[in-house]
Amino acid sequence: MAGEKILIVDDEQGMRRLLDRVLSREGYETIAVAGGDEALRELGTGGVDLALVDIQMPGMTGLELLERIKAFDPAFPTIMITAYGTVESAVKALRAGAYDYITKPFETDEIKLTVAKAFERERLLAENRYLHEELAQRYRFTGVISESARMQEVFDMASSVAASNANVLITGESGTGKELMARSIHSSSPRKDKPFVVLNCAALSEGVLESELFGHEKGAFTGALGTRKGRFELAHEGTLFIDEVGEMSLNAQVKLLRVIQEHEFERVGGTRTIRTDVRIVAATNKNLEDEVRAGRFREDLYYRLNVVNLHVPPLRERREDIESLARHFLMKFAAEMGKPISDLSPRAHSCLLAYDWPGNVRELQNAMERAVVMARGAVITPRDLPQGLQDQDEICLKVPERGGSLTELLEDLERQLIVQTLRREQGSQTRAAEVLGTKRTTLRYKMEKYGLLERGE
Repeated sequence: MAGEKILIVDDEQGMRRLLDRVLSREGYETIAVAGGDEALRELGTGGVDLALVDIQMPGMTGLELLERIKAFDPAFPTIMITAYGTVESAVKALRAGAYDYITKPFETDEIKLTVAKAFERERLLAENRYLHEELAQRYRFTGVISESARMQEVFDMASSVAASNANVLITGESGTGKELMARSIHSSSPRKDKPFVVLNCAALSEGVLESELFGHEKGAFTGALGTRKGRFELAHEGTLFIDEVGEMSLNAQVKLLRVIQEHEFERVGGTRTIRTDVRIVAATNKNLEDEVRAGRFREDLYYRLNVVNLHVPPLRERREDIESLARHFLMKFAAEMGKPISDLSPRAHSCLLAYDWPGNVRELQNAMERAVVMARGAVITPRDLPQGLQDQDEICLKVPERGGSLTELLEDLERQLIVQTLRREQGSQTRAAEVLGTKRTTLRYKMEKYGLLERGE
């Protein structure tokens, strides 16, 4: 707390003195000004860590000052002060990026607590950024997180091709991270300081797609009110990422092939030939060989794009990545939301591992964002996860139809429970013991009792 500098902005001298006195006693360094222009000058000198801003001020209002602050530094923590009855303005301030607001009249303890929480949030954000950077350094390819052997093979190939100008075709199911892989190739290439431009073919009609690729001249079609550069021009000397290339029409494929072969094009409605130097990385969730055989994709274009093929396996085929990805997203969203969440409970971890993730990494990211939103404590539990994942926490036991004593029935159910838990935890006795709430030595004793060690279950 000591040494942190707070800027107080309020046109009332009495309020400035009160806030200065309260915060100075808490060990903060304070500076008080009467208006927005003075505040901006102080912020421009640097060294200010937080601002307390009155919303209702003559000249530049608090909301206008907040807008100027956020334009300068979107992450700068700002607390708004508003009079009773103008809470609507405070809500607008929150939407504009303010950390919190305080309503006059207020208790001094409220000011102290709100400021302390704001600085605690900044500390957590800084820690999470550091942990995120440390975590990212553990992996072998720029920006892509994985511990699986299959992905390491993809990384090796991607690292090798990144240094070249060869076109790359990235294949894989939706949500596996094909665009992230494309960005990583670009950022590891000699073109890394040039533009990385994205075009999603699935989101555009044929006419719009051509204009997006090559640009258009003024008056080329209805609504073309001015000249516009296309993605090839914007990506000059950089990388053009063409997503869902399998959705491109045959007519558009012909025009794309010509640009790849000739390194030149004309804007729609234009006659001037424009030279281009662009590396193409394309992606698709379709089997383009099947599309070629079906006559929906040109064979010559396929071979032009598929100089190097990188296949990103689905998440269900690299389950060893689930935990590291989940923790990455947990730290990311906890930092963004300012929530002190640090871990997954063993049962939540089991739910993640037991699920097949049809939406792949994108679905896992959404699930962890939802979990951070819903979490009430420092640890993610199954109830914080989406319903479909909570269902993975259930283990169904079959009550034997044969007769027997109560002791025999309970032992049979206990054996089933151990077997299903071990299967769900992929044979890990340590994790199975955690889920069952017992010691590993006790679990091994039970396994030996029921003959599970001998059978290798």
